[in-house]
Amino acid sequence: MSRLVRPHGGGELKPLLLEGEALAEERRRAESLPRVTLSSREAGDVIMMGIGGFTPLEGFMTRADWEGVCDGMKMANGLFWPIPITLSTDQATADSLKEGQDVALYDPERDEILATMKVTEKYTIDKAHEAMMVYKTTDLEHPGVKMLMEQGEVNLAGPVKVLSTGGFPEKYPDLFLTPAQTRALFESKGWSTVAAFQTRNPMHRSHEYLAKIAIEVCDGVLIHSLLGKLKPGDIPAEVRARAINTLIEHYFVKDTCVHAGYPLDMRYAGPREALLHALFRQNYGCSHLIVGRDHAGVGDYYGPFDAHKIFDEIPADALETKPLKIDWTFWCDKCEGMASMKTCPHDAEHRLLLSGTKLRKMLSEGQDVPHHFSRPEVLAILREYYESLSEDQKVKVELKGHSAR
Repeated sequence: MSRLVRPHGGGELKPLLLEGEALAEERRRAESLPRVTLSSREAGDVIMMGIGGFTPLEGFMTRADWEGVCDGMKMANGLFWPIPITLSTDQATADSLKEGQDVALYDPERDEILATMKVTEKYTIDKAHEAMMVYKTTDLEHPGVKMLMEQGEVNLAGPVKVLSTGGFPEKYPDLFLTPAQTRALFESKGWSTVAAFQTRNPMHRSHEYLAKIAIEVCDGVLIHSLLGKLKPGDIPAEVRARAINTLIEHYFVKDTCVHAGYPLDMRYAGPREALLHALFRQNYGCSHLIVGRDHAGVGDYYGPFDAHKIFDEIPADALETKPLKIDWTFWCDKCEGMASMKTCPHDAEHRLLLSGTKLRKMLSEGQDVPHHFSRPEVLAILREYYESLSEDQKVKVELKGHSAR
């Protein structure tokens, strides 16, 4: 009997990836089906369904699901879900399809059919309403809102059969782990309580501090790196992985950390995305999610601790995975160490506030990085990456919102 938290929905993992002869047969059949083109975000969602990361979803959401998730974070069947998982297409493609028809879901970036789907419903949505409910804004400067507004005019719902993991296991052989694999790994270590640390950045001293706080109260930490699409100027997964592995090697006790990656794009939905992060980390076997300042935020669209508050606004039984809420962290010269607003009594002049955006800006502009901002072994890897970029590859990093403080 596993001592780990149960997969979402109270049952077993439900990976939708076909195997063996069933996979080979469905791949042959998919070649003859009409194609629906996936966006990068949708492709990541398909792969998460395939590996069981989105257990217990069986496919893309219906209009009733979409409405329930937007307005009350519940699907039509009552299952808690914080962000709509939907598939869109253009009007012409939708008009060519009939309900009950099978389609192939095609990923143009990989030139690959990722899944087949039976179209059970075609529907339109109020994109502005979804934007306000999920992102709290309709501002097109928000990358998640921009992505939503650019999606097709018609949503398609239906169950999927997943045919591929999109090349992630091959591209990241030492990093990409499925929920079944992380659960098996945690159990082999004898862990029952595991905190997930979500990251799309290399880890600086504040990140390290957060992970070590979690290690004090849990059996171990899953440092979970996003492998999907980021914003321009963010650091690629390969470089990030090297930096994080180096940090673990030099500054963490052996066998207290697992470093793995998952295949989603960022939505930058702030509090709602924090809930989604907790939900699928439950499927990966994590009892806790580390939630620090401005979790999954961007710019100044959310308060620095809105992602803390939202966990208090959902039903107590919505998720088994609970937040590990941690205040603003920084280096304090007076304390002579890492501290937080709850533990440091000193004035702001003694504090070095850290953020991934600040670190990227300093490195991209060739600035000196303060001694206590990041570990030297990590900085060496990041400097090597930035020095390898040509001028046209460099993206100006701007400090906005909470990262500018």
